[in-house]
Amino acid sequence: MKSAPAAAEQGRERRSPERPRPFRTISLRPIDRLYTPDDVRGVDYPRDLGDPGEFPYTRGIHATGYRGRLWTIRQFSGFGTPEETNERYRHLLRAGGTGLSVAFDLPTLMGRDPDHELSRGEVGKCGVNVASLADMETLFSGIDLGSITTSMTINSPAAMILAMYLVVAEKQHASWQTVSGTIQNDILKEFIAQKEYIFPPRPSMRLVTAVFAFCAEHVPKRNTISVSGYHIREAGATAAQELAFTLRDGVEYVQYGIDAGLDVDDFAPRISFFFNAHSDFFEEIAKYRAARRIWARVMRDRFKATSPRSWQLRFHTQTAGVSLTAQQPYNNVARTALQALSGVLGGTQSLHTNSLDEALALPTAEAATLAVRTQQIIAHETGVANVVDPLGGSYFVEKLTNDLEAEALAYFDTIDRLGGMVEAIERGYPQKEIAESAYRFQQAVETREQIIVGVNDFVAEEEEPVGILHIDESVAARQVARLDRLRASRDGARVRQTLDALKGGAQGTANVMSLLLDAVRAYATIGEMCDALREVWGEYEEDPVI
Repeated sequence: MKSAPAAAEQGRERRSPERPRPFRTISLRPIDRLYTPDDVRGVDYPRDLGDPGEFPYTRGIHATGYRGRLWTIRQFSGFGTPEETNERYRHLLRAGGTGLSVAFDLPTLMGRDPDHELSRGEVGKCGVNVASLADMETLFSGIDLGSITTSMTINSPAAMILAMYLVVAEKQHASWQTVSGTIQNDILKEFIAQKEYIFPPRPSMRLVTAVFAFCAEHVPKRNTISVSGYHIREAGATAAQELAFTLRDGVEYVQYGIDAGLDVDDFAPRISFFFNAHSDFFEEIAKYRAARRIWARVMRDRFKATSPRSWQLRFHTQTAGVSLTAQQPYNNVARTALQALSGVLGGTQSLHTNSLDEALALPTAEAATLAVRTQQIIAHETGVANVVDPLGGSYFVEKLTNDLEAEALAYFDTIDRLGGMVEAIERGYPQKEIAESAYRFQQAVETREQIIVGVNDFVAEEEEPVGILHIDESVAARQVARLDRLRASRDGARVRQTLDALKGGAQGTANVMSLLLDAVRAYATIGEMCDALREVWGEYEEDPVI
């Protein structure tokens, strides 16, 4: 015989049946109707959660959360020439941004100069074109690199771009001991997802560890890598896959650093992470909490790191570009605000909010300003910065956190059995997993099991056009002309000498960072430096994964 409460509950269900649809997260994870203490049975507070600022940092790495310091408000920005992007940076700082985040164009990301035939049609289009130290000097003209934190999203040529940045700081008389910020430098996710690689995996990993070693000695406050799940998620990964592949990439970097002779506690504290804030609010919050717990335990137990700073996962968040729609673009303001809020409730240290027009073009100044204002409203008007981990203890959030952790660790086991992340990438394992997830999600959209407002439901017959930022081909002409003037004015013999030294270092076992700095100071271009390494290491061509 049913109890009175059970009978009442059954009666309510008869009166209010559930909607005929699958209840799942955006990762297609099934969700129960109700979560209770039974779902978190076995969770031990000191072991699995801990107070904020205490191992395993599930609830945050700082005891005071945002009561001590707000997250860094960044806007990922770059387009056209260095002069145009410099003007945008000044605008964003005046609007209240507290950090810069540099977007580079495709030629720069691929280590090509603007006059290379493969650069045609791409110069300045998806980011700023930077070919040499002269461009980097212009990019940060009037911006004090000793006092601003700068994140630079570049991977295969990351060491070259970092060298340019450090020489600009040097010219500004800013001490390398105090220069802070982040260079992405995450080559593994390029092989997995974004595909902007140049060299094969193993010499590419050598460049990564060269940056680790150099910065540990000379640039101690600079984050030497931003291990990026963002692009993995944008390629179609689920939340659990983003969590698993990102953190397992981090494990691989730590192992390679140790194998290169570095002490784990000398370089691990400068490893940072970069996550996507997607549209499923609670799943994203749980993902960030699980990430901190996994990383803390891996660093302490697997790598025997003894410094708490090595255990603490610090991360930047960017709202989900792939979620933005060209249809009804003002809907993107709401999407971005909610995604940003999930990053804040998950404890991010740094945040970028996408602009409403990014499904159409690079952001206009007005759209970028609104994106900054979105963060400021969250910070100063909602009250969410008053409490650390306000959703901690929620049966639903804690169960999601546990489930995501378990699924991520199962991926860890598979990758370990394959020999590591480099070996898994060479066999196409993470690429195939992501492709299958992307296919399943697209099926859900096409069958309308997953609703995208304005795309497959609530569609508008007519829409007002939105003004967009247009980058024309004059940018390429101006950058090529600048490059011609540079080559005519620099000391050609000195450039050749530094490039020959770079090739020699690449053939041996030297840390090439000092050689790259010499080439940068001689105004060698990014294409020339990458070509020197291409001659030694070759270029990578991926076997297609079907």
